[in-house]
Amino acid sequence: MSLLIRYAEQSRPSVRFFLDGQAVSALAGDTLLTAVLTVRERLRTTEFTGSPRAGFCMMGACQDCWVQVRRGNGPVQRLRACSTLLEEDMSLSTSSAPPPVIAEEPKP
Repeated sequence: MSLLIRYAEQSRPSVRFFLDGQAVSALAGDTLLTAVLTVRERLRTTEFTGSPRAGFCMMGACQDCWVQVRRGNGPVQRLRACSTLLEEDMSLSTSSAPPPVIAEEPKP
């Protein structure tokens, strides 16, 4: 179940990304926070109590929306989900485990 339901802007192109190793999609122009919350009911759990978190200020000030991101086979980066735009084939981790490297699909 998702926390956010998209009612408008449904005509933007779809963008594939990986969330905790699972292929999912969102729309071009979405932030990581929007992308995650349209397919899940939480962004992450707090490292202190394990409580679900879904972002707080939505403008990068509170730092409550940190996620781990890998682009291709590059290094893991810790980024704010509310102010980072989604990119095709990004791999996100909503836990303390680093996001997996996603193997490229063979080209026909």
